[in-house]
Amino acid sequence: MFKKYRILILSFVLVTGFFSCSQKQNKTAAEQTSSQQTERKTVTDLKAASDGEATASAKYAEYAKKAAKEGLPQIEALFKATSKAEAIHLANHLEALSGLGVKDYKAKVDTFEVKSTAENMKAAIEGETGESTSMYPQYIKDANADFEDEAVTSFTYAEGAEKDHAKLYSEALANLKNPKKLATSYYVCPTCGFVYANEPAEICELCKTPADQFIEFSTAH
Repeated sequence: MFKKYRILILSFVLVTGFFSCSQKQNKTAAEQTSSQQTERKTVTDLKAASDGEATASAKYAEYAKKAAKEGLPQIEALFKATSKAEAIHLANHLEALSGLGVKDYKAKVDTFEVKSTAENMKAAIEGETGESTSMYPQYIKDANADFEDEAVTSFTYAEGAEKDHAKLYSEALANLKNPKKLATSYYVCPTCGFVYANEPAEICELCKTPADQFIEFSTAH
């Protein structure tokens, strides 16, 4: 009788242990799947950001040509500077992608329209504002959740620089009919793409790069 009970108890322990182990394995598999999904999300964000920056760089280069045709060399210099800044963001994103194992991604340039300089500036303000207030904050959140520090840094640099670009565009647009008030020189940080008008800071306020490394775009060039 006691032997029978011992057998029943032993069977119960074995079955319970089996289910516990099975549940633990399932939980571990679920956690791994969740982690992989987060990793894929970070990669997806970097690819989307790369496409956006490639498009912005190409678009602003064309906006610069339009400004030159309209006799607005100050705005031409601004768009050349921001075109370079977007190319810097693109390079940063591609480097972050490479660090995640995606070494051959080719950023896609979407179609865009070139209108009057005033309209182009309004479109640029809208785009930069959307990126700095909505897109990049979400991408930073995704990358932080996945502990991808390089992606976080790349997104953070782009977010801060885009906010700065929107401000520069807004100021220039407000003075479009008063060219004497427009900046004539712009300085681009080669590390993060932050842009200074007329006079650069001693070091970049966003990434601390020294001013002697900045890239200048002016009406004289």
